[in-house]
Amino acid sequence: MKLSKTLITAGALASAASLLAACGQGQVGQSGGSGGTSNTANSKKLALVPGVQAEPFYISMQCAAQDEAKKLGYDLTTQAPQMFDAAMQTTIVNALGSNPPAALLVTPTDDKAMLAPIQQVKNRGTKIVEVDTSLQDKSVAVSSISSDNTEGGKMAAQTLAKLAGGKSGSVLILDTIAGTSTTAARAKGFEDELKNTPNLKSAGIQFTQNEPDQAAAKVTAALASTPDLIGIFATNLNTGEGAATGLRNAGKIGQVNLIGFDASPSEVDGLRKGEYQGLIAQDPASIGVQGVDQAVASLEGKTVTRNLTAQLHSITKADMDANSQYFYKQKC
Repeated sequence: MKLSKTLITAGALASAASLLAACGQGQVGQSGGSGGTSNTANSKKLALVPGVQAEPFYISMQCAAQDEAKKLGYDLTTQAPQMFDAAMQTTIVNALGSNPPAALLVTPTDDKAMLAPIQQVKNRGTKIVEVDTSLQDKSVAVSSISSDNTEGGKMAAQTLAKLAGGKSGSVLILDTIAGTSTTAARAKGFEDELKNTPNLKSAGIQFTQNEPDQAAAKVTAALASTPDLIGIFATNLNTGEGAATGLRNAGKIGQVNLIGFDASPSEVDGLRKGEYQGLIAQDPASIGVQGVDQAVASLEGKTVTRNLTAQLHSITKADMDANSQYFYKQKC
């Protein structure tokens, strides 16, 4: 969930609605495919509103979703907020109300705040499919597809335990924004699994507001206050990048094990350089494909599965080349 630092003016927010009709392919935040405005045309139109623009996880999801939609005879358009932010995403989702698609694939940026706007689109007859994150209210979507984030956190703790090799120490957990269902589950899974490793203890969970500079500052503070810091678990791309910066500034790269979540190009490069010691890679392409499949099944009156999970993969420097198929894309 990469965060753009571009400042958004009120005028720019207002123009987000008009961007929804734009066409093109590639980067998350741009629309793909041709559009129609009639009800007949909309019966074959799918919309994807992921969490944020220009983030390799969501780009990988979009690319796969576009290909699957085309294969099934549907047209998929994509519009993403410039930041992982409920207010910005609400502007985009609200714009769908005037010309609702047959189905909306959406990554709720807040599991409570996004309920009302998504519900309004559903009330216009649109089928809702959640991809990556989900609402607390389980009555809105016909299907939810995501990684088993709790299991991912558990996997990260197991990876760290192996890297620690029995050495004792404390571990810092860096989460993003409170209310983000995916990263909260990762943090909880990690902390719960850490209890099964007696030589490692939690130094607590710190929120970074999805800002790399805040993550770096949290690491700097932890290094000062926790002399036995042996590891850091960063629950997404931005926290990982910030954590690596904090360790680099302190001259602690490689001395404190950093486990990141996802496998974006920058994270993969960091793993190769030794800035990360492990990555937990998701399969965003699979989430995109399954999201389209469930949306189309719902539209065509076929069997729909309410909850689906995508696989996760633990990658270290030693086996990264053998797992390169799980690295995320920067463009379609």
